[in-house]
Amino acid sequence: MMFAAVIHGASVIAAALAIAWPLGRYIARVFRGDRTTLHGVLHPIERACYRMCRIDPAAEMTWSAYATATVLFGAVSVTGLYLLQRVQGNLPLNPLHLSAVRPDLAFNTAVSFVTNTNWQAYVGEQTMSTLTQMTGLAVQNFASAATGLAVAVALIRGLTRREAATLGNFWVDLTRSVLYVLLPLALLFALILVSQGVVQTFGGPVEAHLLNPPQGAGHAPTDIQVIPRGPVASQESIKLLGTNGGGYFGANSAHPFENPTPFSNWLEMVAMLVIPFALPFTLGEFAGHRRHAWTLWVVMATLLFVGMGVAVWSEAQGNPLVAEAGGMDKVPSPNLEGKEVRFGPLDSALFAAVTTGTSTGAVDSSHDSYTPLGGLVPLWLMLLGEVAPGGVGSGLYGMLVMVVIAVFVAGLMVGRTPEYLGKKIEPFEMKMAALYFLIMPALILVATALALVTPEGARGITNPGPHGLSQVLYAFTSAANNNGSAFAGLLADSTFYNTATGLIMFMGRFWMMIPVLAMAGSLARKKVRPVTAGTLPLHGFLFAGWLLAVILIAGALNFLPVLALGPVVEHLLMAQGRSF
Repeated sequence: MMFAAVIHGASVIAAALAIAWPLGRYIARVFRGDRTTLHGVLHPIERACYRMCRIDPAAEMTWSAYATATVLFGAVSVTGLYLLQRVQGNLPLNPLHLSAVRPDLAFNTAVSFVTNTNWQAYVGEQTMSTLTQMTGLAVQNFASAATGLAVAVALIRGLTRREAATLGNFWVDLTRSVLYVLLPLALLFALILVSQGVVQTFGGPVEAHLLNPPQGAGHAPTDIQVIPRGPVASQESIKLLGTNGGGYFGANSAHPFENPTPFSNWLEMVAMLVIPFALPFTLGEFAGHRRHAWTLWVVMATLLFVGMGVAVWSEAQGNPLVAEAGGMDKVPSPNLEGKEVRFGPLDSALFAAVTTGTSTGAVDSSHDSYTPLGGLVPLWLMLLGEVAPGGVGSGLYGMLVMVVIAVFVAGLMVGRTPEYLGKKIEPFEMKMAALYFLIMPALILVATALALVTPEGARGITNPGPHGLSQVLYAFTSAANNNGSAFAGLLADSTFYNTATGLIMFMGRFWMMIPVLAMAGSLARKKVRPVTAGTLPLHGFLFAGWLLAVILIAGALNFLPVLALGPVVEHLLMAQGRSF
């Protein structure tokens, strides 16, 4: 099984890389304003958007203006999506006649989709109308991914411009992200998904006659099952390509209408990786430093591939307590609990690593049912800051913050002024990097502690002991890192968790964008220093190894204590043959 997993995981990474390398160069051309193959078709639409919105594409913004536009766009989007959910019962395209979404759940969902988190404390087909799904949630899948991409491009400009006061125009970057990158990819991938059997229709639900109707108390006397349908493929494609993760159905990518075949499962993993893998090559094109781009990609891919391997290995070992209960104490059996039969433990574990490594959060299995170490992998990939390879835009700027820290520490060790791409890393840049680095663990650990010591938070825990801690820790880790996956055992649809995770998602998104943009503005104003014999090489195995070490050590310092109390203790209890 491990050999098959290695080959399967390598094929996913290789296929994503084959698309990402030319895509990264294409994205660089888009944001430089160069002519592309889609220019003739899309450029008139782009100009029409600017005229309609009264945007001057030649007017650039300082970092503070760029950050203000980013946050205001997010706030307005949250308000609009909240109102749409609250009035959906009075709007068309509601074939199941669903009523308005509760205020706390509507707030949580609005923040979730605007922040690219797509945390879902609801069952999609039983809560959201077709109109809300299509014009609210799917639109925000595009807008939130475009926002992350715009901020990453602004940071790239800050790193590569010389003595400049501006970082570009947020509204132009947002428009180009949607028109030239996300829409064409989503349209193509939606057609591929339809070919695999993913549903795309406005036909509404259908009825099926049951061959074996349920009998006994608690079951209504009926032989009819209502099967919801909708425009699923169009939402599924941007959900994956934009590293959003919110499913049309409550079962997400475990639902046969969203992910019907093992091949569609493989395609969905590739789709999640394509844009995050492409952005290092976009940086390489802007900076004229392609070897550095390859080094960043290798670090991202290494972290992901190791996570894949550990997850598959742990799920292949299974749970010895289950084996003993079944009289198979000498025969290791894979952990099939919470897995779709058509995917099995191998594909499910690979999907779990990819979805958390990319900040997507889509799931094709229940992470709550994983073995302790199997569940630790998606949690650890998020706790690293989701740089393996992270979400659309957020993965690249998270990785570049870690590069700045690595370069700074290396400069201190050899007694030289730290430099990155020819620009000095000075106290202001390090303050912003430190602020970025500390926000996420502060949000996670404080929120987890509050949830564990308050009655409202404790009521959501369905498993006592270390697994209950893992459930809460996973929820706030997913929220702060804008991932959206969950240990589904937590009862998260409550006023406490809807409010708390909503606030954490908003802060985890926009509070972390502001120091990134401040750093970009400071770097843009600097001169570029020439490369000398003492300049730290930014490519090769030495720099890749040093960057990996900084990422892992930083993650360990922040989170090893709480992980030791959760999944690590749970694993030790399981290994000793004790229940938990």
